Amino acid sequence: MTTTLNGVPALRTNLSEYAVTRAMRDGRVKSDLVTLDFCGPTPAHNGFKAMVRESAFDAGELAIVTFLQARAYGKPYVLLPTPISGRFQHHCAGYNIDFGHLDPKDIEGKKVGVRTYTQTTALWIRGILRHEYGVDLDKVTWMTLGDGHLAEYHDPGNCERLPAGSSIPDLMLKGELAAALLGEDMPKDSRVRTLVPDAQQAAKGWFAREGVVPINHMFVVHENLSRQRPDIVRELYRMIVESRSLAEGVPVVFPPIGLEANRKGIQLAIDWALDQKILPHRMSVDELFDDVTGSLG
Repeated sequence: MTTTLNGVPALRTNLSEYAVTRAMRDGRVKSDLVTLDFCGPTPAHNGFKAMVRESAFDAGELAIVTFLQARAYGKPYVLLPTPISGRFQHHCAGYNIDFGHLDPKDIEGKKVGVRTYTQTTALWIRGILRHEYGVDLDKVTWMTLGDGHLAEYHDPGNCERLPAGSSIPDLMLKGELAAALLGEDMPKDSRVRTLVPDAQQAAKGWFAREGVVPINHMFVVHENLSRQRPDIVRELYRMIVESRSLAEGVPVVFPPIGLEANRKGIQLAIDWALDQKILPHRMSVDELFDDVTGSLG
């Protein structure tokens, strides 16, 4: 945190421009208490490693999985009850029909590509495959391109590294990978099918039962900021809420604001991360927040 010429603190902020953050980024949502220095990279996830390894930012977005690991390994960030991005993930596992039809359990004993084992999209789609379709995740070889964001973490034994420069979509299309966990990178190709049958309907059914939209990224602040300037943390919350209220083009079904409204979704992320060997120990939802951030809203 630095101080500007007019004496207002400036926060090093890592935040991408989404529908819900655009009004903060473009200056429509302003503050007399704080200035946001949007000094993070584009896209913001390129700054997550520096955030959790070097405390490079005072505030900003963080993938829910990265944050859970950061808390588990004692990194100095606390959560605000403000999802920045989230979506249904049922469509995020694909395969090439040219090499034969695959049901979810058919990936057992096979190689499946994923950018990193700890990627948030991967957490959610693997959890869906396990809990909705009975896939034994330990019987899949997860072929990865890189490490996760936390230096302390090591992938499970059933992960292998792809050669540098590999393209997971290309390897999936060539049949060298049986399937791939991909978000926006899923190839727009007529041969690609979702591993989850009728993924959109499956997501609707899952939401009807669970009432949870999987969270991708949430807003976090450095714990020093929360300790020293709780007024600024409360102001950040106000700004995020106001920015969301001005947003256009947000999906009708989107993760809500507020701790209690998000409790079930965060608990599910914890449970599935523990189940998938992403966390070293169990955590409660409440220990992700401090006295300031847990009382917001």
